[in-house]
Amino acid sequence: MCKSVLKPVKNSMKQFASLHSRLMSSLWVLLLWMTASMSTMVHAQSTYFPTFERLSEPVETELQTFHLDTLSDAIQLPWGIAFLPEGNTLLTERDGRLQLYRQGVMDPEPVQGVPEVYAVGQGGLLDIEPHPNVEENGWIYISYSKPGRGGGNTALMRARLDASTMPATLIDQEELFAADPPTRGRVHFAGRIEFDQDGFVYLSIGDRGRMEQSQDLSNAAGNVYRFHDDGRIPDDNPFVDNPDAIPSIFSYGHRNPQGMAMHPETGIIWTHEHGPKGGDEINIIRKGANYGWPVVTYGIDYDNSIISTETQREGMDAPLHYWDPSIAPSGMEFIQGDRYDGWAGALMVGALKYQMLVRVELENEQFKKEERFLEGIGRIRELEMGPDGYLYVLAEGPSYLMRLVPQGDAGIE
Repeated sequence: MCKSVLKPVKNSMKQFASLHSRLMSSLWVLLLWMTASMSTMVHAQSTYFPTFERLSEPVETELQTFHLDTLSDAIQLPWGIAFLPEGNTLLTERDGRLQLYRQGVMDPEPVQGVPEVYAVGQGGLLDIEPHPNVEENGWIYISYSKPGRGGGNTALMRARLDASTMPATLIDQEELFAADPPTRGRVHFAGRIEFDQDGFVYLSIGDRGRMEQSQDLSNAAGNVYRFHDDGRIPDDNPFVDNPDAIPSIFSYGHRNPQGMAMHPETGIIWTHEHGPKGGDEINIIRKGANYGWPVVTYGIDYDNSIISTETQREGMDAPLHYWDPSIAPSGMEFIQGDRYDGWAGALMVGALKYQMLVRVELENEQFKKEERFLEGIGRIRELEMGPDGYLYVLAEGPSYLMRLVPQGDAGIE
């Protein structure tokens, strides 16, 4: 067959593949909207979102059948979510807005007093995490890309919420840490926040697009940080006695950790992070450990060039698990409680690339197997276990706040 005939055939195949991808995404949107009648005024076992809003048809997985409950679509580029006392929920939008839900109803105006953000590329208003004793002290921790000197870099602050006004306002603001220097880079801000069982607060910062920085302890990029809850540096941080190191660094050699969670049994912080083209990782964060980027990696660069021929090296911690091809992980959470039969203790991971959830089964800090589901639902940005025992999901493109509702909950059959 002549080339003049083959060319339009190839173009038609590409157009069909593109159309198929768009149709799959649209089908998920229709699934979420078309089944709204299933959940009219059915009450959930939750003070945060008391009624089931728009339930999908049942989603069957290996161990669990559930519905997706779409709680809100009036959001844009959601990044983080925090559950507060009295049924209040805060949700960050990357462009710089902080939304407040009062028992499931979103305020008509965003929260005031939010810091200015460097909303460029992957930067903006990022994660949000309540203090473990938020009921007593009211502290809420927020990460964001702080603007400065023509660029920006990741910063950590804390504040309290005054919800007695409309709109609500952040008060008592304190900046705890700001990575320096700011850069004009558009990528790898990371910014995940997590507390461990001893009350220390952790912050992740990516390599900001310059991979060599992750091996430099005097540079703020490519690290996981550890602080007291008021921003002071713990005396037992691993590099406090190194005059050439930033003393708040807890581990280094990271590329872009966009998922962070405390293991509910060991109290140890776990992360996952984006690899380059291949080589996304799950890591258990150890004091003073070097996770190797870019000296060791399971991936290659986006132009297919070799970053390193090594995948392991003595003195560098290997990942618990890696993905190749990449799934572009974002958001992670351990399943706790007994609401999801068979899932307790599993690690849930969101994926931006394949727009799906991944359930990772573990055994003694070892990867056992994984299950993938909800492919095409949207770019999963964050996962969070609510105090009500439900797993909440933030997705973008289109943007939704959802939760997973087991089929048997609240009389759903």
